[in-house]
Amino acid sequence: MNVDDSAMSTNAQNRDVTVIGLGLMGQALAEAFLRDGYATTVWNRTAEKADKLVAQGATAAGSVGEAVAAGSVVVVCVSDYDAVRELLDPLGDDALQGRILVNLTSGTSEAARDIARWAERRGAAYLDGAIMAIPQAIGTPDAVIFYSGPRAAFDLHEPVLRSIGEGTHLGDDHGLSSLHDVALLGVMWSVLNGFLQGAAMVGAAGVPASAFAPLVRTLIGTVGGWLPGYARQIDEGSYPALDATLDTHVAAMEHLVEESELFGVSTELPRFVKDLADRAVAAGQGDRGYPVLIEQFRQAGEGRA
Repeated sequence: MNVDDSAMSTNAQNRDVTVIGLGLMGQALAEAFLRDGYATTVWNRTAEKADKLVAQGATAAGSVGEAVAAGSVVVVCVSDYDAVRELLDPLGDDALQGRILVNLTSGTSEAARDIARWAERRGAAYLDGAIMAIPQAIGTPDAVIFYSGPRAAFDLHEPVLRSIGEGTHLGDDHGLSSLHDVALLGVMWSVLNGFLQGAAMVGAAGVPASAFAPLVRTLIGTVGGWLPGYARQIDEGSYPALDATLDTHVAAMEHLVEESELFGVSTELPRFVKDLADRAVAAGQGDRGYPVLIEQFRQAGEGRA
């Protein structure tokens, strides 16, 4: 079923927003809409979570159906995609007709595509979103939110969505927001785990983490400056050793393993990274630059025990 463009356009002119799911993030979303003057209806399984928002001017719906009916823009922020379907499926095929469903629930790219098909069969325009911010940042310039889905739907409703943060449209493929979300989480965890490894090492020598952190922050800024060049190498499939060869990196990785052992710190993380690099060297890539390791990440576990 195609979305009724005229109905979507009409609804876009309304200032009626519904927020379903009032965890910390859902409450922050609703508060941001209220601050910008939108008539905001809220619903949560635990009704008491709406009390603070009602005191700020929101309307608490008595059911999910009432909440959906009240909003031309329906924002959902719950635990996972199954919960979205569990809440909205019983409402029937016409409940979302002509509305824009903005799903800010975390999940996988395939789950996002699946629910997009489900929503569009019910006549709703659908945008999948990923919030790259903590609840306290919602409604400020620090809140960056990725959206994926039809560009026309994003452009039409972007003025409303701007209330909760700076929106970036990644493309028409509904799965792109979730894909970027989990990919960036992987980067975040890698940075944090590297910091924890280092903090454990220097801590064993009596150096407080608070003294180590500023040095790490400086290094992160330096490494961040390398990323555009590394990205070009990856896109071009060419990995010249502009600063150091992979062989040089492997030698330094061994020092990290040895130093960790010396101070009684776990070697699991540095050994894993060195294992990736060792396989690349064994494949004849030791004289190339560090970005060549992407070929190991692309192998989806081939050659692993």
